[in-house]
Amino acid sequence: MTPHGSPDAPANLRDEVASATGSRVWPEVPASDVGEAIVEALTLGGIDHLFFTSGTEIGFYQEAIAKARALGRKAPRLVTVTHEHVGLNAALGYAAISGRPAATAVHVDSGTQHCGGAIHTAWHSGLPVLMTAGAAPSSYPGSMPGARDGGGHIWMQQARDQNGIVRCYTKWDHRLEQQDNAGLVVSRALQVARTEPCGPVYLSIPREIPLRPASGVRFPPADQLAIPRPPAPDPDGVHEIARRLVAARNPFVVVSRSGRDPQCVPALVELCELLAVPVVDSNSRAYHCFPMNHPLYQRAASLATADFVLVLEAAVPWLPGESEPPARAYVAVVGIDPIQTRIPTFEFTANIRLISDSLLAIRAITAAAHALLSGTQTARLRLRAAHWNEASRLRAIEAQRRAQAVSRKIPIDPLWLSAEIGRVIDDDCTIFDETMPQNGLHEYLGCPRPGSYFYNPGSSGGWAPGAALGAKLAAPDRQVVAVTGDGFYMFAVPNAAISAAVRHHAPFLTIVYQNRSYSTGVTRVAKTYPAGYAMKAGFDGGYFDPPIDFAKEAEAAGGHGENVTDPGQIRAALERGLDQVRGGKPAVISVWLPRLMQED
Repeated sequence: MTPHGSPDAPANLRDEVASATGSRVWPEVPASDVGEAIVEALTLGGIDHLFFTSGTEIGFYQEAIAKARALGRKAPRLVTVTHEHVGLNAALGYAAISGRPAATAVHVDSGTQHCGGAIHTAWHSGLPVLMTAGAAPSSYPGSMPGARDGGGHIWMQQARDQNGIVRCYTKWDHRLEQQDNAGLVVSRALQVARTEPCGPVYLSIPREIPLRPASGVRFPPADQLAIPRPPAPDPDGVHEIARRLVAARNPFVVVSRSGRDPQCVPALVELCELLAVPVVDSNSRAYHCFPMNHPLYQRAASLATADFVLVLEAAVPWLPGESEPPARAYVAVVGIDPIQTRIPTFEFTANIRLISDSLLAIRAITAAAHALLSGTQTARLRLRAAHWNEASRLRAIEAQRRAQAVSRKIPIDPLWLSAEIGRVIDDDCTIFDETMPQNGLHEYLGCPRPGSYFYNPGSSGGWAPGAALGAKLAAPDRQVVAVTGDGFYMFAVPNAAISAAVRHHAPFLTIVYQNRSYSTGVTRVAKTYPAGYAMKAGFDGGYFDPPIDFAKEAEAAGGHGENVTDPGQIRAALERGLDQVRGGKPAVISVWLPRLMQED
């Protein structure tokens, strides 16, 4: 998996491109109408999965894909998803696991709006996703194929600026016009989406255009436009960072998104083991950046005593306050976008910022550090490594002690649930974690393998089930597990995710922390208004009790479901859920926990 690499184009067209004069002549593709040209451009651009929610004006995808397959040509797999929010999150999960771009197709402005908070997640994910949507026809009835007809909704679907719905959350957007070379526009969209920093792009397609006849269609595939190679770091900056890192007495590495490229994980392990540098997660944890069972992995340690901090691809490296680095600490920030241009107001200071691909930067810093190390430093580094090894050992013992202390509580304590998940989930599983920090799941996971753990890269809840669906489609042989709270689970439109998993033979396990509480409406309100009227009134608006029966909902969607109320039955229920998934059926295990700040 190489997120920065170029996906393979279909062999026959790739060979045609290579054999053309100068290798830059636009190839001719088999297309009898514009809709077929769009699908050919997707295929050549590396799209092999199209997450599709039906609409009258995007039926051309169905026709063009079916025709291509009937004639023995490559085309994306059309993955029917019955809700757009799930479809976009599935595209993100697919891109995260596969390292390839994914695409979605939705119905006009309303389908775009149904993508909901997943649009925010896509914007902050750093993943290449092409969002497409049909657009209402504007041509006079009967004037051309696809013109206005049917009911009054055709007129009502014409928005003043449909693309404006997502413009704040995309790198690029375009409305396909009559004069456009449709294949070129799709290739351009994919070029932008796949160029670092990767991200979502949006293309709206009026109904008339895909139905226009075409012949002799030529356009450059995305790879022929050329996807820029990742930037390398400034050599002087690398030397400065390495010099200070080697000399530091108490350095730290802060991570969040460098693990989007799995090759970064072993590279960072090499650097940190060389210099005995501990690794902590930023406040915006997203990707698996370091093995969670490694003794140098310290999860959420305070940086208050640090004298050097290396920040790798972290939007919010720490929260201002007691845990932030002291003013005297040297802070080096490395990333594709080290000033976080997607965040309008950004107050985190640094001594140096390097624009660089994380993998290239890590390797360069490691090489420079090797050259700077002297034999006299070996004993100091050995002592530092021993210190963090012991800290990790004691933290693991304490985590197990805290879980064991609440192992018999009813309702089930979230720490005990987290510990049991850690015991059941093996190293071959891929985790999509959308739990709240107070549940402590992170403390009980090992996840030694690169690409085995993902956390919601944005702040819109409801990502995990859709992302797990996409991940399973990208890696059918992996066991995929989504772990989420019940509030976020309901945001996820889980019945659509489960039914899609059944339909497309992509089973995954979902574990739900069911406390019937919104932390925003309970603990956050209590913190903002201590002893306030909302607290005295019982946090009206903070609870959703009685809850939905998630087990029955899963069964109705074609999956397996269980509700667990006995702490002694958690492990057996999770094992049954995994067995169901191995047998081809998605499963939901919902575990009953106490409400926040209120007796049950």
